[in-house]
Amino acid sequence: METPPWRDRLRAEEELLEQLDKRAEQARRRRANALQEGVREFGSVYALAKHLDRSETAISNAIKKYTTE
Repeated sequence: METPPWRDRLRAEEELLEQLDKRAEQARRRRANALQEGVREFGSVYALAKHLDRSETAISNAIKKYTTE
């Protein structure tokens, strides 16, 4: 089987990377929404961070960056 020309391979890989970026962005938004629900359930970012053993800053930043509420 012959290998496709480099231009075709490059184009295919760039399309794949674009799709992966889009899916990663969607996953980050879903994750931020889940974190928001966790904050509501635990009552504060601090309590959720403690429960998840994560930093308050990381959780706050994820929520702020990827949600519109």
